[in-house]
Amino acid sequence: MGSNATIGGGGFHHVAIRARDFDASVAFYKDVLGFVERIAWGEAGKRAIMLDTGDGNYLEVFERPGQERASQEAAILHFALRTDDPDAVVERVREAGMNVTVEPRDVEIASRPQVTPVRLAFFEGPDGEVVELFKNERT
Repeated sequence: MGSNATIGGGGFHHVAIRARDFDASVAFYKDVLGFVERIAWGEAGKRAIMLDTGDGNYLEVFERPGQERASQEAAILHFALRTDDPDAVVERVREAGMNVTVEPRDVEIASRPQVTPVRLAFFEGPDGEVVELFKNERT
């Protein structure tokens, strides 16, 4: 295999997070962001769920009732959700009581071979996870 070989299939299947309050986290992602439950397993204290983000990619939530709130120094810097309307999603997030850390704004990524314009925003989820809302035309 050369250095340009892929693993086959491509793309992300899911991002996994831990939740202190499993029910609150699942409700937030389902009710506020519109994710859909696909599968769930486990018993109280050790539950898990796969939520379809809308395009066949998943957010996996693991119940961890004794954990501390996530810090900004976690191994996963953030995860980004593709959206057609970051502004509207930020309002839903704000109404749900989440902390919006970066208001929606237009950014030009100085990428090669050409500049990539995006609209983005960031917020903290129920357990401190950092979520980016990302809109662009190319990637």
